[in-house]
Amino acid sequence: MVRRKQWFGLRFGWFHEIFSFVIYSEFEQVVAYNASLPAKVETLKSGSKTSSYLYRSWVIVAYECSSCAAVNERVNMKSRQHKSKVVSLSRRAFIGGAASAFTIVPRHVLGGDGHIAPSAKTTIACIGVGGQGQQNMDAFLRFPEMQVVAVCDVNREGGGYLSWNWNKGQIGQVAGREPARRKVDEYYAKQQPSGKYKGCRAYTDYRELLDKEDVDAVMIATPDHTHAVITMDALKRRKHVYCEKPLAWSVEENRKVTEAARAAGVATQLGNHGQASTEARVSCEMIAAGAIGNVREVHAFYGARFWKTALYETRPPDTPPVPDGLDWDLWLGPAHERPYHPEYHPWCWRNWWDFGTGLIGDLGCHKLSTVFKALKLGYPVAVEACSTKLNSETHPQGVMSRFEFPARGVLPPVVLNWYDGGLRPPRPQELEAGRPWGNSGVLYVGDKGKMLGHRLIPETSMRAFGKAPQILPRSPGHYKEFVDACRGGPPAGSNFVDHSGLLSETCMLGNVAVRARKKLHWDGPGMKVTNDVAANAFLRRDYRAGWTL
Repeated sequence: MVRRKQWFGLRFGWFHEIFSFVIYSEFEQVVAYNASLPAKVETLKSGSKTSSYLYRSWVIVAYECSSCAAVNERVNMKSRQHKSKVVSLSRRAFIGGAASAFTIVPRHVLGGDGHIAPSAKTTIACIGVGGQGQQNMDAFLRFPEMQVVAVCDVNREGGGYLSWNWNKGQIGQVAGREPARRKVDEYYAKQQPSGKYKGCRAYTDYRELLDKEDVDAVMIATPDHTHAVITMDALKRRKHVYCEKPLAWSVEENRKVTEAARAAGVATQLGNHGQASTEARVSCEMIAAGAIGNVREVHAFYGARFWKTALYETRPPDTPPVPDGLDWDLWLGPAHERPYHPEYHPWCWRNWWDFGTGLIGDLGCHKLSTVFKALKLGYPVAVEACSTKLNSETHPQGVMSRFEFPARGVLPPVVLNWYDGGLRPPRPQELEAGRPWGNSGVLYVGDKGKMLGHRLIPETSMRAFGKAPQILPRSPGHYKEFVDACRGGPPAGSNFVDHSGLLSETCMLGNVAVRARKKLHWDGPGMKVTNDVAANAFLRRDYRAGWTL
């Protein structure tokens, strides 16, 4: 935060402060890779006569580039009204507030043809740069309007991470903060005439990163049990947040994070990429067009987990040493303390109740997203579940859950069934012989027919119906939705407030039903189970000392 008096004195008024901040922002972005600039930045901060002239010259440039006579009069009025006040102004507050009122300097003036100036870019820090985290980081690197300025991971560097290039082995990736930092620097170095770049900082503790880096946005791809604490910290600092699914580990965490996102008013996006697909929108349009009538049942299913099955049903008995470079205490975060073991990190944490959320937490947020949008689902009123062998430490191999939703306006009540671990509903009679049923899909059952994914079954019904009218805009891409939202565009399709907060919370409620082993009546607005007081204990977790939400 910068005070007017520190920058250039009260006599230059509010108008000069705004534009001096633009200049400082320009230097702030370049300073990461030019060691000669910090002294210049300090000169600008000092409020010297020289810097005052610099501010004035940029005001003239900005004035010439903008048609702002009315704005100038308003500024003069503001200057008179606030002459004796000290103003604090952050970069994000300026962009979100003042910039929406008028154009300061056209992009090409600072950035050149075909380029985006450093101060015009949205800065992002990547927290959790293992398997999926590096996938996300790579995606944001490719956006010219974004700048990855920092990375964070509790592991310095190590192997055994999930790789989506399974031709090289499912867990063949080397990851951690240092490989991520090198990747960022190498990427940006290719864009510099010198071929060199050293602008990405690496952190072990996300709290230190958030304290030191005045970034616009964060990407979070840590294990499920730490999503909430990191996301909440970022939202309190009014950072835009991209978080991997599920949004949080527990029902309570999901609710609180959603409410915090609503209060912060920033851009958010969950990492359920399928929500941006054309097929997802076509499914919604088919149902809206009445292709199968009123939908009464939905069956969503997914095959066996794609990660390695746990070797233990209880905690591992041996205690191997913590790998060099791994901060195990930070990895545990709010979870209760236990010794390190390779059965937890980096690949198998999803198996364990304390860290992961099962297949419904991972794939449920993918598969059920379109169902929630197409059927306009809110809180369920009841949920029950059964599973394969259950214990207190690891998730069961297979789960079936049943969610009951009430009528929504003219839409009738609907039952949503979830199956995972290779469990699935009976093959529908309408599916032609020889047509694959598959290990993963969503089956909608309506009064007038059935739809598998975004197509009616049998195929003769699809040909007879034809195409539904297009009523939904097509997505520019899942990541692009978030980038655009950060830069003042429409909310992303899986933002926490309008969609993914409730979606993720409902998936976590399914896990509560698995552990309670009975049908639960759910008071959604009150966030409580009404027919089993003991089951409410599964809605939240007790954080270990030193951690709060």
